Amino acid sequence: MSLTIFMSVIYYSIVAYILYRVMLRPYREPASRLSWIVIVIALPVVGILLYFMFGETSIGFLREKKMRLLKKKILKSKSKVVSTDFTAKDISPTYKHIFQLAHSINNFTPKNDNSYLLMEDSDAFIEILIQDIMQAKYQIHILFYIWLEDHSGKKVANALIDASQRGVKCRVLVDSLGSRNFINSSTWKQMSQANIEIASSLSIGNPILRVILGRIDLRNHRKIVTIDNTITYSGSQNCADKFFNAKAQWVDIMVRFKGSLALQNQALFLEDWLEATNHTVALYHEDQPALIAVQNSSLDNAAQVVGTGPTERYGAMSDIFQGIIATARKTLIITTPYFVPNEPVLNAICGAARMGVKVKLVLPQKNDSWFVSSTSRSYYAQMLAAGVEIYEYKLGLLHSKIIIIDDELSMIGSANLDRRSFELNYENNIIVHNISFAKTLHARVGQYILDSHKVSKTIVEGWSKPKILWHNLNATLSPLL
Repeated sequence: MSLTIFMSVIYYSIVAYILYRVMLRPYREPASRLSWIVIVIALPVVGILLYFMFGETSIGFLREKKMRLLKKKILKSKSKVVSTDFTAKDISPTYKHIFQLAHSINNFTPKNDNSYLLMEDSDAFIEILIQDIMQAKYQIHILFYIWLEDHSGKKVANALIDASQRGVKCRVLVDSLGSRNFINSSTWKQMSQANIEIASSLSIGNPILRVILGRIDLRNHRKIVTIDNTITYSGSQNCADKFFNAKAQWVDIMVRFKGSLALQNQALFLEDWLEATNHTVALYHEDQPALIAVQNSSLDNAAQVVGTGPTERYGAMSDIFQGIIATARKTLIITTPYFVPNEPVLNAICGAARMGVKVKLVLPQKNDSWFVSSTSRSYYAQMLAAGVEIYEYKLGLLHSKIIIIDDELSMIGSANLDRRSFELNYENNIIVHNISFAKTLHARVGQYILDSHKVSKTIVEGWSKPKILWHNLNATLSPLL
């Protein structure tokens, strides 16, 4: 057998193996399977490399096995915040099904003893966070996808150093890719020297080996802060200045919660911490009593954490968005920086508009991803035809992730309406049934709309054929990623 024939046999055996994996991978849409088959066959070698890099939503067999074992290991310590039984006594019957759907993901149950404070802007979040850090007595846990060594990043780090030096147990976890520069900074070293426990999530190691073992771009996109078991922050902001992108300021949403909800966010943090460090941490600090003061207890004041990711139930975040959208009867308001929905979520949005729900979608006019920006616009014609109002925010990169229905139920957090958040990244959101809070969020979105231009059918119908072709081409590629 000649070398050429031998190499051909090896190559086509690899191709056959890849096609075998394409067909056996669970949850893959038929169109996506067909696209990958075409790519692997039509692009010799390159197609195989692309599939290993982007074809599967796996963090790696060994890492996934470890995560599942760790979840069982810490289930006992989570018993204070999880329950295998779902009870509806603390929530309104109107939204019971939404909270029950969220319960099916993490076994968290709705809590009705929380107060809420919407941050005025990114700077206010940093200042109030630092105040809470300065007043902390027992422990502080912080997780960010991006942490930069800029003005805001240093201020938070210095506050943590001071807290650690006065005896507060501080743990900091960052994504190894999103915060790669910070991990190599002098501030990171100073935090370690101050006895702050620091770690990076989903470390890459050898990039070539990581591509073989699992996708390199599956990231921990969560934003979690918990302080003394009673205070937690959730939303879209990273630990960075709002002008960290030189092209435009990032416009974020952050909410400070006080109450037992903090323990649910803390449980998510401790799962990620255990994966990154192999160290188990108790849900409660050993010296701290349960500092949960019940306030605003009401059937109309329920809240619940939702944590999703590649090792959770497939499509969990997509299910949550679909469930909330389908529940809307009067109004549906959505803001997101990255709008690349799957077909069920897109159909749910258009279906709501056709049923008479007033649907408003607010996106950034300029995005930091040309691919996402182009793909998002491929859906405009379909949504406008259904009656969806589309607004493009003009004053920066609108990074807030908000959904509000009927001025009663809302959700904020780290998840976008895109396939990365639905399938690839670890995300954390909070569902809130509180009319006052929903109206406060609605007012914030109203300000976004005042600073936006409305996209009309006339504008979209005036796009050139090459522009439409470009948008649709990118949308066709999006399921592959």
